[in-house]
Amino acid sequence: AKAGGNSFKVRDELKDITEIASSGGAFAAIRRDGRVFAWGDPHYGGDGWDLRQLSDGVRVGAASAGAFAVIRRDGSVWSWGRADCGGDSSSVRDQLVDVHEVFASG
Repeated sequence: AKAGGNSFKVRDELKDITEIASSGGAFAAIRRDGRVFAWGDPHYGGDGWDLRQLSDGVRVGAASAGAFAVIRRDGSVWSWGRADCGGDSSSVRDQLVDVHEVFASG
């Protein structure tokens, strides 16, 4: 389904959710154990993104029109989705340490 409407691939994982966010075409959910699950249009951060590197725990997240960003338990930030919407933070990843809040625009 378009715009993140089909969570079939992750539905069994969507239990004990503490936070959910939506981009322009996808959803991401954070489970109480800190794991992240995303579904929807891959161009907007949904299906197809490998989020296994986030299995060590995520505290909080935010979504822009086409991307997601989360704060990991160690205070670092991870983002995915459309690069022109903030989905590629690799060039500043070393500066994104000891982060307490994350916000999105657009």
